[in-house]
Amino acid sequence: MVEIKNLTRFYGNIPAVKNLSFTVEDGEILGFLGPNGAGKSTTMNMITGYLPSSSGTVVVDGFDIAQQPEEVKKRIGYLPELPPLYLDMRVKEYLRFVAGIKGVKRKDVKAQIDQAMERLKLTDVQHRLIRNLSKGYKQRVGFAQALLGNPKILILDEPTVGLDPSQVAQVRQLILDLKKDHTIIFSSHILSEVSAVCERVVIINKGEIKAIDTIENLENSIQANLSLSITVEGDKAKVEQLIQAVPGVVAIKSAEYIKTGTHTFTVEIRDDSVRKAILANLIEADCSVVSVNTSKMSLEEVFLKLTAQNTGKKSLEEIFDEIGEDMDRKESEAAAERENKTPAEGEK
Repeated sequence: MVEIKNLTRFYGNIPAVKNLSFTVEDGEILGFLGPNGAGKSTTMNMITGYLPSSSGTVVVDGFDIAQQPEEVKKRIGYLPELPPLYLDMRVKEYLRFVAGIKGVKRKDVKAQIDQAMERLKLTDVQHRLIRNLSKGYKQRVGFAQALLGNPKILILDEPTVGLDPSQVAQVRQLILDLKKDHTIIFSSHILSEVSAVCERVVIINKGEIKAIDTIENLENSIQANLSLSITVEGDKAKVEQLIQAVPGVVAIKSAEYIKTGTHTFTVEIRDDSVRKAILANLIEADCSVVSVNTSKMSLEEVFLKLTAQNTGKKSLEEIFDEIGEDMDRKESEAAAERENKTPAEGEK
């Protein structure tokens, strides 16, 4: 188990990471997700002992990184975003060097290196200089060195950077296979990569945790947030008025011109019943509906919402409650606007 409590790091007077607290259970793959510059690599470096914290604690398998750093490092395999490779070494030579640094027993060195190279498909390039490898292969060498010593915990900082789609799929499967024997922290700024392999995710932005929840809860939380794309023949102002008049319409986000008398409206709505009410309104007003498409908010959109808000450490359920309240507020404002317009229209 990895336990992080109130972890903080300052660079001068600037806080890079502020009061992070979370745990990683044995056998878990935890996603550590945030945009570039969010504080992910700083956090990974503190967990592994490469960077001292300004305050807070990191306890790995019962050992405090500040008090017993060597014990912690024995239990961690670390793939930093930029692996510290010796470019003038050959692949197998470098892995043998790392095995020596990690204190792998001499009788186990060959077997561990061979196994790591086989897992990462490095056997065919084992005698090549690292300098002459592609970026993708260099990343594989970095991954292989993290596996040496059979660490209980793997910390992977952007492990798919530089890999082609086929290699990314292979790394995903490798991470899932490694779960049998390792606890894994997988840091990335790419939501799809995290959601493909992780059960639970920590979302960080500007050095602060914005949410801690399961991928399943995240997906369930966004199901009620719908976007409606509807193409209608008719007067643009009239169509907008008919759409806005429906309770449950949060906002008309855009109205794209298609041709004379035809526009595609993108509408944020509460749920699917609102879509039906909009269609009924338009049909009753003799507007010709050309096409209708409804889509759920994507995981990427949710990620952008979460990292754009100054929410503090909250569960995704709490955050989506706030988003729901915001939608209620917008809906109320739209309703009030409709009411204010009604008398004026009646006077005309």
